[in-house]
This record gives sequence, structure tokens and C-alpha cells, in this order.
Amino acid sequence: MSATPLTRLDPGAMQPELKQVWQTLNDLTGEPTFVEVFAQAPKMLDFVMRQFYGDIFFGGEVEERYKQLARLRLSQIHGCRTCNKQNVPGAREAGISQAQIDAMSAPTADLFTTAEIAVLQFAEQMALTHHDGKMDEDLYARLSAHFSDAEICELGTVMAVIGGMAKLAFVMQLVEREDYCPFAA
Repeated sequence: MSATPLTRLDPGAMQPELKQVWQTLNDLTGEPTFVEVFAQAPKMLDFVMRQFYGDIFFGGEVEERYKQLARLRLSQIHGCRTCNKQNVPGAREAGISQAQIDAMSAPTADLFTTAEIAVLQFAEQMALTHHDGKMDEDLYARLSAHFSDAEICELGTVMAVIGGMAKLAFVMQLVEREDYCPFAA
């Protein structure tokens, strides 16, 4: 369990909608601290769960599969164990195979489409650990072969929010970290 200094709201005291969010996260990860803490700030939790995830991540213009690839790759790089526990099933539900999950750090054409490889390379640039991340002409060309500029902006925004939320979750000690997490205390 995460050792956050913030107060946790007991699931029994949550509104039914938030209790369902808590139950879903607990079932997936066994680590629902994020919801327990953010249930005290319902507007922020609504932003994350409904506005970001509901409207943009699971909605938006870009096919969810690409966002799932990017999200899982970021959580792999960042070393968020809680995130990985929920992102692997999400990726699998989006049709990403276990072989692809295992090969994300070195994607090859026999397992990934050129669009998927471009998204994974974009995620590498967006990772919190890549301080010099950049969209150079080559990466832009690979992305723009499959996505409009508006879709590239959507993918980038999704990754930026996910990266920022990961940083917040690490700082507030809301998630478990992998042994290799570069942000481990």
C-alpha cells in the first residue's frame, strides 16, 4: 500500500459513483489510494476520470489502441507498478498482444505496424526521463504518415497529461513503484 501523507477517504463514505471507481481500481491494481485521496477533491477526480479519460482518452479522434500503446509504454518507462497493473489489461482489451507488450521497448515491424512504432517512439520522447525529448523531422514524418497534425496534438496531450499525473502520483505517494522506477525514493 502506498504511504501517502494525504488523508484517504474511506470507500464507505464515498458517493456511489466514486465508490465504483474505487472498486474498479482496487480490482485492477489492489492499490486504490489515488481515488481515496482524490475523492476529497471531486472536481479534480472528475477532470481525470470523466473529462480526460472519458472524453479524450477513451473518446477523442485518435483510435484508443494508439493511446493504450502510449500509456503503457510511458508507465513501463516511468516504473509505475500501479499504472502497469491497470495499463496491461487496458492494452490487452484494445487488442495489443502479450508479445507486443513484451517487445515495446524495441518494437519491430514483425510485431507492430509503422503507425504503432511511430506512437511508441513518440512516447519515448515524451517520457519524463527523456529530458531532451524532441519531435524531429524524422519522427514527425513517421507520425504524419498515419496521423493528422490535430491527431498528433491529441496523442501528445494524452501523453503529457499521463506523464504529469504520473509525476503527481509519485510526489504524493499515491502509487506503488517498480523496483527499476527511476523516481524511486
